[in-house]
Amino acid sequence: MRIPLSWLREYAAVPADATAEDVMAELVKVGLEEEDVHRPTDELTGPIVVGQVLSLVKEPQSNGKTINWCEVRVVPEGAEQTLTGDGIDPSGLQGIVCGAHNFVEGDKVVVTLPGAVLPGDFRISPRKTYGHVSAGMIASVRELGIGDDHDGILVLSTLGLDPEIGTDALDLLGLYDEAAEINVTPDRGYCFSIRGVAREYAHATRTTFTDPAAAVVVPPAAGGGYPVRLEDSAPVYGKAGCDRFVARTVRGVDTSRPTPPWMSARLRLAGIRSISLVVDISNYVMLELGQPLHFYDLDRLSGDIVVRRALPGEKLRTLDDKERTLDPGDLLITDSSGPLGIAGVMGGASTEVSDGTSAVLIESAHFDDVSIGRSRRRHRLPSEASKRFERGVDRQIADIAAQRAVELLLELAGGTVDDAVTDVGQAPEARVIELAADFPARLIGREFTDEQITGTLTDLGATVEKTDGGYRVTAPSWRTDLETREDLTEEIIRLVGYDTIPSTLPVAPPGRGLTRVQQQRRRLLNALAAAGLTEVLSYPFVGEQANAVFGTPHEGDAAPSVKLANPLSAELGYLRRSILPGLVELAKRNHSRGFRDLALFESGAVFLPGTSMGTESIPPLGIKPDDAVLDGLYSGIPDQPQTIAALFTGHELVPSAGVTPRAWDWADAVDVVHLMAQVTGVDVVVRKGSHQAFHPGRTAEFSLRSGEVLGYAGELHPKLIATQDLPVRTVAFEINADLLFEAAADVIVARPLSTYPAATQDVALVVDADVVAGDVLEALNEGAGELLEDVSLFDVYTGQGIPEGRKSLAFALRFRAADRTLTAEEASAARDSAVMVAAERFGAVQR
Repeated sequence: MRIPLSWLREYAAVPADATAEDVMAELVKVGLEEEDVHRPTDELTGPIVVGQVLSLVKEPQSNGKTINWCEVRVVPEGAEQTLTGDGIDPSGLQGIVCGAHNFVEGDKVVVTLPGAVLPGDFRISPRKTYGHVSAGMIASVRELGIGDDHDGILVLSTLGLDPEIGTDALDLLGLYDEAAEINVTPDRGYCFSIRGVAREYAHATRTTFTDPAAAVVVPPAAGGGYPVRLEDSAPVYGKAGCDRFVARTVRGVDTSRPTPPWMSARLRLAGIRSISLVVDISNYVMLELGQPLHFYDLDRLSGDIVVRRALPGEKLRTLDDKERTLDPGDLLITDSSGPLGIAGVMGGASTEVSDGTSAVLIESAHFDDVSIGRSRRRHRLPSEASKRFERGVDRQIADIAAQRAVELLLELAGGTVDDAVTDVGQAPEARVIELAADFPARLIGREFTDEQITGTLTDLGATVEKTDGGYRVTAPSWRTDLETREDLTEEIIRLVGYDTIPSTLPVAPPGRGLTRVQQQRRRLLNALAAAGLTEVLSYPFVGEQANAVFGTPHEGDAAPSVKLANPLSAELGYLRRSILPGLVELAKRNHSRGFRDLALFESGAVFLPGTSMGTESIPPLGIKPDDAVLDGLYSGIPDQPQTIAALFTGHELVPSAGVTPRAWDWADAVDVVHLMAQVTGVDVVVRKGSHQAFHPGRTAEFSLRSGEVLGYAGELHPKLIATQDLPVRTVAFEINADLLFEAAADVIVARPLSTYPAATQDVALVVDADVVAGDVLEALNEGAGELLEDVSLFDVYTGQGIPEGRKSLAFALRFRAADRTLTAEEASAARDSAVMVAAERFGAVQR
């Protein structure tokens, strides 16, 4: 919202020398965010005055163009020229070449004299052109930066002006004014008006506020106005789309009259383009009071105005000249010919006010914020009106805004107003909120006097009535955001000052700190980072296909997902069942920017809905729900286990002199999962697994000893890699962290370090080809006894010397005793014992 300071000063005590920066500094105190400063004179400086064309000689040129050689008076006749500088004639007469043809001798125009600077750093100086020395320029509105019209120069009589020659044109056109731009949060919709911002400025500076609405005298309503019916009898969004509709009729208006410079200057500074007098008046009232208006050409209306929902298949051509197919949820303004406009969003072209309009019907209505917001998003049709209705418009100002528009029309466009007034419907009753006397202190943590509570609420515009133990507060009609006692308390401290809230560091309770799971999670994530992986954070929003592929191990299995009601895009319409789709997108983005060697990991929740989703009703605010209601709410929340996933592409090391980089492979993903198990003290079982997102022959399944599956690791499926444009042999893993932490040891005791040397033994066992190497390794581990320190698989062989259907598995066994050096016989005996167990279980034969 841009606030011209000259406009703000009419209703708030803004010092005459205050700048836009000063105003924003005050508004920040009451929670309004500063955005920008707008000053026309930042790009428009120097001598720019009113001049009168004394003579005009048309001179055809060889290039086919005709120029005007003009003599222009820039000081009153007989007066002394006080300006000096190169190109400024002391006589007050300037010779100027002009290529425009929309002016004649005697016209008063805007003259930019030598030394002036126009927008775009266009500097005016004497220059020889077309055989003359042109000492200045007769300016158009585009050259002055105050409009888009470049068909001709600005003739002041077209604005209804007849100023004295030599008048400062910047002052005449309101260009010395400046505007402060603020960001208005969704709960402060009343600040989308000069009225609302002036009130907030008065709060911030503890000065007086003059309500512009109070200066408007609304005559007693007389029946017989233009017939209007509200027929939204079956509200789509829980309440009526229009609860009040005021209409006024003004006849005999002259729409050809120009918009006065003071009004167009204010609109321009406020960020709204001046269009025509009638349209500018509607925008001016909207900016001043916060109530959007719509003007209809009365002669183009046919039959009663009816406010209703759209019918299937109805269409409307809006003011932006686009035909729109309407939705049954759209609230419409209609007459017997059909839709006239989408209520609160944009009017239709069929009843638009034009140059031939002589009678105007003013619409000033109050519409439901939800209905307007959904229509605006549905049609992707943002407008100044919808921006205000979405955030809440004063419920009681419709008749005042209509009267203000009537007064401006009569003053600036002439005509007469009908005595009859249309005022149908009834605005909602004001909200009444009970506030206990001690509640603000309990919520904020500081004491408030009775005067502070009643004074601030009264300054807001609320009516405060004292009750036993507290206050009964009637919220003002323009504060649609005030609904609970918490809202009132926030307003009290906002106006008293956030800086008055005491700052007290809480005392940590004894014997507490991170929970067991928090400690394990921190230890685990630190270990992954220390192992060289980079932690990232991806969006939890994915497509349906991503959940179908990554969210369940087997193709065709049901993968119920949480569908978003208002997704960021149609491609990201669901909450994730797996973290891997987000890591895939991050990897693709990094690859597109030249980062190829990646080891990314993420820890976060996935969303696994059960049989029920959501709840039929939402508990009311301000009341703690009972256990049954809470159980119903919790039962509708999807299961959200914590998951840790990683994705590896490229090489483990960056290529350098003397170093041959090694590409990541499935074994790296498996090793990182083993590291996670080691850090948390969990004994995991690894075996060959199957998951539709992973390579069918290079996938490991991790589980607990109890049989619960922890997750999967390995190489992604080649088809998936191809469709996602990932590097060949991209590897990944995903582990259920909740199961891992639940099985984790409370205390991890490190094995004592032995100072005695290790004895190593290698053994090669021939087994059937379908025997899992991990199961053989487990058998060796059990059979070797307590002397075994480590066992690992280092070779798998099939081929010459190995029978068909069999394979050779080579293991390295390391033995060590804590109190002595092992003999070769002891190490061999432990190895033979291990081989015996493998032979009993799998028929293993030592090579």
